[in-house]
Amino acid sequence: MDIYGSYRPVIEGIMNKLAALIESSGHRESGEKLYEHLIYRIKDDESMREKLKAGGFAENEYNALREMTDAIGLRVVCLFIDDVYECVELIRALPGCSVINEKDYIQNAKPNGYRSYHMILDVTSEAPDVEGNVPGHFFAEVQLRTIAMDTWAALEHEMRYKKDISNQKMIEQELRRCANDLAACDVSMQTLRKIIRAQ
Repeated sequence: MDIYGSYRPVIEGIMNKLAALIESSGHRESGEKLYEHLIYRIKDDESMREKLKAGGFAENEYNALREMTDAIGLRVVCLFIDDVYECVELIRALPGCSVINEKDYIQNAKPNGYRSYHMILDVTSEAPDVEGNVPGHFFAEVQLRTIAMDTWAALEHEMRYKKDISNQKMIEQELRRCANDLAACDVSMQTLRKIIRAQ
């Protein structure tokens, strides 16, 4: 049975509405897009069950939608660091949403080199939630990052799930070095854009 039960169509509708709001408002006055691309998904049944199990929670729709905050996930990928922060402000202003948690892993990278900006949103819906509230409240996680950060995260994710890796420590050091190199590149590209736009 689907972990989200009867709430799947509700959270799919919320996800699509959030994506449409970002797409419709994610432009500067010049018409230029604030981001390169937007992807979104409902966390699949198996992944959510594994996460609940790892957290010591019973595998049911209540815990999937209350104890976990990433059933709905959106990723906004930008060209430049400044664009990420512009998109953060855009998301803060979305109607029917309030930010309940945010973490800036761009300014404060994780020890492994991971960089991204994370936001947890409380999104209101006309549909009742798992506690019977009307309007209902549902969580959505938004990750915002540059293309360089997204590339690194995808490669790191791929390697993390490989079993029995030899030279684990060396690989972790190289991943950190690559993350730092890409971060330096992001800063350089941002600086170049500022110089070009100032002319």
